[in-house]
Amino acid sequence: MRKRNWKRVIPRSLPHAMQLCADYARDAKNLSMERIADGMGLPSVNTLYKWVAEGRMPANFIRPFENTCGCTFVTKYIAASSHHLVVAMPTSHKPSSDDLLELNALLTTAVASLGSYYKGETEADAVITTLTEGMEQLAAHRANVERDQSPELDLFGGEA
Repeated sequence: MRKRNWKRVIPRSLPHAMQLCADYARDAKNLSMERIADGMGLPSVNTLYKWVAEGRMPANFIRPFENTCGCTFVTKYIAASSHHLVVAMPTSHKPSSDDLLELNALLTTAVASLGSYYKGETEADAVITTLTEGMEQLAAHRANVERDQSPELDLFGGEA
């Protein structure tokens, strides 16, 4: 069985986002629902099962849930459902030429899938996934360039 590419997964609904978080925790961190509930500080795993099944988790438990699972599918779904784009904070390393080639390939794929959608050859969900991933990658590079223009203070390095 092939491993799932978690970077390309986009949740379709709130219960789906919660289930994706639980699946990611199982696949990437080998966490059961019992261990996730324990990591969140819940007294009973049944509460977590109910929340995931109904898609009705209290807001103050979303971050502990995602933190324990190690992913942010619920946050991404909430932002996307209000027509906002979530962009991961860029790392401080400069992109390599391989990173830029990967971005170019992703954008080429996104434009090609958009063209095939308008011809009626591709389903909307696949196009939305590809376009969203391309926009997120472009926004991350934009933030990297913006951050490069005003570098952060070097508190512990440099001259004495």
